[in-house]
Amino acid sequence: MGTLSLRGVRKTYGSTVAVDDMTIDVGDGEFFVILGPSGAGKTTTLKSIAGLVDIDGGQVSINGVDMTGVEPYHRNVAMAFESYALYPQKTVAQNLASPLRSGRSGSFSQDEQQKRIDAVTSTLGIHHLQQRLPRELSNGQRQRTALGRVLVRPADIYLLDEPLSHLDAKLRAQMRAELKQIAQSSSTTTIYVTHDYQEALALGDRIAILREGRFVQIGTPEEVWRTPVDTFVATSLGQPEMNLLPGAVRGGRIEFLGGAGSFPAPADLGLRDGQTVQLGIRPSELEIDRGHRPGGDRWLRLPGRVLLAERLGRQVELDVHVGDGQLIVVEDSDHAAPEGSEVTVQIDLADVHVFDGASTAADDGEARVHRAAPRLGSALGRHSAPMPEEAHQ
Repeated sequence: MGTLSLRGVRKTYGSTVAVDDMTIDVGDGEFFVILGPSGAGKTTTLKSIAGLVDIDGGQVSINGVDMTGVEPYHRNVAMAFESYALYPQKTVAQNLASPLRSGRSGSFSQDEQQKRIDAVTSTLGIHHLQQRLPRELSNGQRQRTALGRVLVRPADIYLLDEPLSHLDAKLRAQMRAELKQIAQSSSTTTIYVTHDYQEALALGDRIAILREGRFVQIGTPEEVWRTPVDTFVATSLGQPEMNLLPGAVRGGRIEFLGGAGSFPAPADLGLRDGQTVQLGIRPSELEIDRGHRPGGDRWLRLPGRVLLAERLGRQVELDVHVGDGQLIVVEDSDHAAPEGSEVTVQIDLADVHVFDGASTAADDGEARVHRAAPRLGSALGRHSAPMPEEAHQ
């Protein structure tokens, strides 16, 4: 078990800043997920913790001990890379035994080694592959072997670099549940990096959203899903991405979609008349009005026309033309509106997010992402729709 503290950590590669002023505290036994796109600095963060790269500034502490100048093998961390890094001449069992025989994680008898190997390979579904060489394995089997080599050894902190990225969807979902169970049963602190929002929501006790080497938001899965601080965080979670619609405050109302939609601007949001905003509406929280919902001020209803219906298994993704814009709506495939049909799209106002529209996500400098006004749902004192079902599996 172990705690981790980063204080102002910075790492550059020439003129490229990979990690910038990174500060976090990770508790003992916590499963901490870092979510971000390629190039955000996720792998560099893990390597900085493990001591595999020399940081340019700041401090890494494990269990309250400053790791400056401490070699990787003395930090008692175990890291799984996205690349497999397996010994090609060794079997699966021998690859998993290698960290147990190094002496850095304690002394294990042959029986103790085999028990740990059997337990981990059974959990990862590779028990029957113990005598095979890496060249005889599929990509998914190699990745599970690489993950097993980390999990088999006792460590204060596990560092997992996209360990499920080469697995198929079904096995990935299964492994998410297994990883969470392993972490809980071992009480080992885990730092897990991924670009997959489903993994982040399903696994993390807390999630840190990383952009260009900096944390944009840190919170529980509920917090980052329900109250994203800006449009970058909002669009990092959910597929299809959140609908972002430009709007403006006029006469005490927020108007958008060329006047096709509007609703009262709550006074406690502190919005000024004439202020530009962006509205965030998740496709999964929109629905077609079929007269099943109550009337009144709680629901925002927008007339539109279905331009495209794309079947996605049990669901259909609808592209609906509304006013001078378009909305993506995700509907159950058994009841989806056909292409060309006139519909009314509706959403509970508690599920509408309001962001400051003064800057754009592509801007440079400090204004490169939106700063959010308080979330509209929070201002109205209502609860938003739940997180995706897969996040609770």
